[in-house]
Amino acid sequence: MKNGTIISESARQEFETKGYHVVPGFYDIQSEIAPIHEGIRQTLELICNKYGVDAPTDTAHEAMTIAYRKLIAVNRSWGGEVYDAIKQIPAFMRLVSSAANDEVFKALRPGSIPGIAAGGYGMRIDNPGEEKFRAQWHQEFPSQLRSVDGIVFWTPLLPVTEDMGPVQIAEGSQAEGLVPVYEDDAGAGKTGAYALHLHKGEERLARYKHVAPLSRPGDLILMDFLTLHQSGHNVSQTPRWSIQFRYFNYAEPLGIRIGWKGSFAAGVKFAEVLPELVAPQGELA
Repeated sequence: MKNGTIISESARQEFETKGYHVVPGFYDIQSEIAPIHEGIRQTLELICNKYGVDAPTDTAHEAMTIAYRKLIAVNRSWGGEVYDAIKQIPAFMRLVSSAANDEVFKALRPGSIPGIAAGGYGMRIDNPGEEKFRAQWHQEFPSQLRSVDGIVFWTPLLPVTEDMGPVQIAEGSQAEGLVPVYEDDAGAGKTGAYALHLHKGEERLARYKHVAPLSRPGDLILMDFLTLHQSGHNVSQTPRWSIQFRYFNYAEPLGIRIGWKGSFAAGVKFAEVLPELVAPQGELA
């Protein structure tokens, strides 16, 4: 974890203006990231042995880039087993609940009372060419709720190159405020948060510069809950492994009004909590 002032005043202003901020080398590789890598390696070794998949798991890199792909090549549902298992690794939970994350949130949201969104933390494994689970352009709030001024914490577990599809951000788009959404599986069998589409999305996105920061393990990308962003298209040969978790503000008025309810991960339909988030019929695109 970085020493000294975690978030400078200029960084806070940048976050407020652009809706995101990148902190290079925020997490310590040896003490914070390597234990997560080892937990992933051990989990993949156990699951490969369980299903009799012959794949290298001597190193975390082999497990994450070779063994995982061999596993899902035999049965894609086994990837879901990996996905559910790795979010319970103790080293991962320690990172999510680190006191330094509280400090970052309080620096970016002065006067806030930080909370961790239950069900809002995990690791993404974005496979090359796989569209069903790719997160298209969205705001975080409809799929998470909790409080409207929440922040996404995003950090990679492998170096992210351009062909791996780095997270794409519409710079300054938090200025849109709350954007209504509608559900459509887009012909790819998408469900839940993956099926949400922005009301007049193309028109809104055209107003902003799109950026896609490249990052390495230890780097931290912070995004406002209202910033429009999406997962890039992974056209490489390597799964894109990353960590995401969300902090919210107990003191924010809308959050207080809805009792800090969650959304999809909490088994709640956002439309029942905030019907004003549902896009008007007849003008969806």
